[in-house]
Amino acid sequence: MRQIVLDTETTGLEPKNHRIIEIGCIEISNRRLTEKRFHYYLQPDRKIDAEASTVHGITDQFLQDKPRFADIVNEFMAFIKDAELIIHNAEFDVGFINHELNLLNQNFKPLDQYCKITDSLALARKRHPGQKNNLDALCKRYNVDNSNRQLHGAVLDAEILAEVYLAMTGGQVSLLVQQNNVQSNGDSVIKRISGNRAALTVIAPTDEELEAHEQRLAAIDKASGGKCLWLMVNG
Repeated sequence: MRQIVLDTETTGLEPKNHRIIEIGCIEISNRRLTEKRFHYYLQPDRKIDAEASTVHGITDQFLQDKPRFADIVNEFMAFIKDAELIIHNAEFDVGFINHELNLLNQNFKPLDQYCKITDSLALARKRHPGQKNNLDALCKRYNVDNSNRQLHGAVLDAEILAEVYLAMTGGQVSLLVQQNNVQSNGDSVIKRISGNRAALTVIAPTDEELEAHEQRLAAIDKASGGKCLWLMVNG
């Protein structure tokens, strides 16, 4: 399963009047980050709105010698082809990318013709209705460190979103390219427990603890849309 977490920064808010100035992508394979990245700053051939610059900190002067979208489009399309794109507020980023593709007049199709697109914002709203679901709020909810996020940036936001998405959709998160408990030949290290160890003490739960446990499983089942594994196994 190949997924690409994608984020962009732009000169403003409206695709028809503005351009992409940064695009960052991070690859997830089988729910683990790989070393593959796609990242470019782009020359938009127009001024950045002052309001936008205060959000991402990118300046017109910084972008003067950067490539244009036309220069990197083939590399970009090859990187994302046939992957599932994970985008927070996908309508915004997809709208800008489709606008850039249209401006090229090279018969590119809309982005959803090349990739499945998953909006992590829509997913968060479904799981946490009535709550704040921006990236900062989700970081707090899922204990994801975003202390380095003083300004928006495509790669940094993609990295944070990757961790949030994995936590939100699976709980068990492994973002390391190689884990410390994996040997060089790729086999997992198995730690065996001696058969001569003392018997473990089994402590039975109280009625109150059992009730709290059932309530917790019910909450998990609701948040996951009826996919609580514990209930499935015990059902």
